[in-house]
Amino acid sequence: MNISQQELADMVGVSRNTISSLETGQYEPTAKLAYILAIALDKKFEDIFYF
Repeated sequence: MNISQQELADMVGVSRNTISSLETGQYEPTAKLAYILAIALDKKFEDIFYF
């Protein structure tokens, strides 16, 4: 989507550090946060999170 970590963080109501930790695999989001991120990124949940 060509947005910054800060812009995404602002969209979903978390810190930029949280987004960074998600990207590096240091943090696994709650189901609620994962769902909100999928909506914000206009993606299916399965497209961005996998087990």
